Formats: sequence, structure tokens, C-alpha cells
Amino acid sequence: MIKVNVLSEESSWSKKIKSKEILFNKVCNFFPKKYKFLNKKIYITLLLSNNKYIKKLNYKFKGKNKHTDILSFPFNNYKSNIKEIYLGDIIISYNYINKPRNITNLQFKNKVIKIFIHGFLHLLGFDHIKFKDYKKMFNEEKRIFKFISKKIELN
Repeated sequence: MIKVNVLSEESSWSKKIKSKEILFNKVCNFFPKKYKFLNKKIYITLLLSNNKYIKKLNYKFKGKNKHTDILSFPFNNYKSNIKEIYLGDIIISYNYINKPRNITNLQFKNKVIKIFIHGFLHLLGFDHIKFKDYKKMFNEEKRIFKFISKKIELN
């Protein structure tokens, strides 16, 4: 079971997603079996933020002085035989997701779910530094999103 603790420091998120914690936990409940961590309790912290704060974090931890759509900080100090695991933190920028500004709530939710999946895969060790890794991660993101979108009502 995966539990997502959702924090929000940007009020604009509430305009697009009413029940944030319910949405992200529902997404995790519909992950393919491969990512469900059966018989374990998995925890993730998700911070719904903005460009200004994500830029500060990107500079502080990645050395890049620019904003981005998402940052993931895996907590690599876990063992597979432990029943409770903290996977890490994901931060998503509202400003990045809400482009163009006239996107519908459904389009917004689709984008945020896709980027959340991207961040989740980073917590599991996926990356996209090399092109072959990019293709592998991109294909896995698409596969998970397709799997979820068949099960979850995104309206």
C-alpha cells in the first residue's frame, strides 16, 4: 500500500484539484501490481508548489538556477525486507503544469498525474540522463498512465 502525504504551499492548486490527497492516493491505488508494494507500507511526501520555490530547491540541491516542472528526492536508505518504507519527496510546480493558462481541469489533472508518475519513477531509481534510459522511463510512464486512466475517473 502506498500512502501519499500531500502538502500545498500554493493556493492555486485548490482551484484545479479539490481533493488533492484523495486524488494522489487513488492514483497510487490504481498503479499496476508491479508498483503496489504488496504487504508493505510505502510513504511518499508530495509538495504542491510554484515556480519560485521549486527554483530555489533546484538551485540548492541540483545546482540549476531555474524553475522546473518537478523535483524528486529519493530516500535511498531503505532495505527491501522492511515492511514500512519512506520512498522520498516529490515537488511539483503549479505554474509549470498550468500551461497554457486556459487548459481545462481535466487536462490539468492529466498533466499532473503524468508528472506525478514521472516523479514516482525517479523515486524508484529511474532516470533519463542517457537516451536509452529516457526511452525506458518514458515508455514506463506511458504504460502506467494508460493503466491508471482505464481505472480512474479523471473528470
